[in-house]
Amino acid sequence: MAALPRPIVRLARQAGQALLLAVPRLRLGLVAVMLGLCLTLSACGGGLLSGNYVQDTATVSQALLSTIALAPEDPGTAESVTQARALINDYMARYRPQASVNGLGSFTTMQTALNSLASHYATTTKRPLPDALRSRVRKELEQAAANASRGA
Repeated sequence: MAALPRPIVRLARQAGQALLLAVPRLRLGLVAVMLGLCLTLSACGGGLLSGNYVQDTATVSQALLSTIALAPEDPGTAESVTQARALINDYMARYRPQASVNGLGSFTTMQTALNSLASHYATTTKRPLPDALRSRVRKELEQAAANASRGA
């Protein structure tokens, strides 16, 4: 078999090198597209949150009030607590970065209540809320919902 002329070999090497350089770029581009799709799809599945701060604050407040009202021996308590934790995370992820909401007194009150519940639920879903924490969180959730509806 005859050897290829040097210019053809050189061109083949350059094409091979260009292809080797293009593969990581294509892979990186594919990863970027997939990440964008994942973020878009996760943002679309907002569950109970609508994007309206006043409505979402009232919805989250009511959902959490019903969760903390459950008796510890109730069979649905563990599932309700799991859903409450997810709702707390969704709410805080949506509204904490928004400067227009973050400075409101209703958001600060809501954040205090949510942080208290989240820290309690992070340790266990089976341990009941202490009465003092339950009454304080109840007051804060009701106050936050009322203040949000007034625009404060």
